[in-house]
Amino acid sequence: MADSEATAGATPPRLWSHPRSGRDEALTLVAAGFARDLGLETLAKAVSVLWNPRMRTAAGRAFARDWIIELNPRLQDLPEDRRDAELRNTFLHELAHLVAFARVGRKRIAPHGPEWRQACHDLGIPGEDRCHALDFQPRRHAKKFAYTCPACEAVIHRVRRLRRRVACYPCCRKHAGGQYDARFQLRETRLD
Repeated sequence: MADSEATAGATPPRLWSHPRSGRDEALTLVAAGFARDLGLETLAKAVSVLWNPRMRTAAGRAFARDWIIELNPRLQDLPEDRRDAELRNTFLHELAHLVAFARVGRKRIAPHGPEWRQACHDLGIPGEDRCHALDFQPRRHAKKFAYTCPACEAVIHRVRRLRRRVACYPCCRKHAGGQYDARFQLRETRLD
């Protein structure tokens, strides 16, 4: 069987093959190379790229204090036609934050201000948007507790149990001058 026939049904190799968590040595080297090319040797020596499996809605984050870029491993699960472009743009977007902060030193700057836009331009992503358009849904926790006011019968649903006595704020404001009043203490009901 010819090589072309053997690979015809196989999926093509991923250009961005990375670990799902922890430090990504390959991207760290790429980030350091970009920093050196821009004359930012301090950033080049300190930058680190990590995959954070705890990220839910954000595609990436940059931490200028520690020179760390965190990426969401869910970027690796995108359809093949979008995966490489989204990974590249997210990586460069976050690196642009570090480049902008490295250039200005300790001065405070807007996260997506002119310094960041200039860094994006220098990294080859001019006109970069400040937000991604990926559909990363947050985790939803089921509400396990309902708290009811005995006076107005307002219901408050919560994921976690209240650890202290709590009263209905609107009723306390109206009838007790905003002070806690046991007459309006919320009653707990466990939801199943």
